[in-house]
Amino acid sequence: METFIAILAIIAGIIGIVGSIAPGLPGPPISWVGLLLLYIWGGGANAAGDPLSTRLLLIWLGVTIVVSILDYIVPAWFTKLTGGSKWGGWGAIAGLFVGLIVPPVGMIVGSLIGAFVAELLFAGKDGVTSLKSAFGAFLGFLFGTGAKLITSAVMLFYIVVYAF
Repeated sequence: METFIAILAIIAGIIGIVGSIAPGLPGPPISWVGLLLLYIWGGGANAAGDPLSTRLLLIWLGVTIVVSILDYIVPAWFTKLTGGSKWGGWGAIAGLFVGLIVPPVGMIVGSLIGAFVAELLFAGKDGVTSLKSAFGAFLGFLFGTGAKLITSAVMLFYIVVYAF
């Protein structure tokens, strides 16, 4: 049973990494569930024989919550920081979904183009200002995705360490 739980935890960690990049899949929370599985059922211990502690589990829960909240706040903040409007943020999200046709390049380019077009057409800004806002939205997207990816990758590392 412990081997089965360890495999499920590792699968959760891998899905968490994928979810950090793919929209609609909550990456870090899924990775944290992998840690939780090991804590509750797996009885995982590291190479030194130390069990997965409640403290480590709660620290990663806190990190997961903070990163998940920041993922919604940071792109809008970066867009506002570079002079963008709410239209730029919405355009970046729309472009991201259109870009899913050719991931991951399409997601990145789609986010940039979506923010640019939205600022240009709906916010009535000129080309230079729209481009600046688009880069802000894009940087916010990169920061949020990067934070989720790093968080999920570190949790997968802990899952592997405590699973075997």
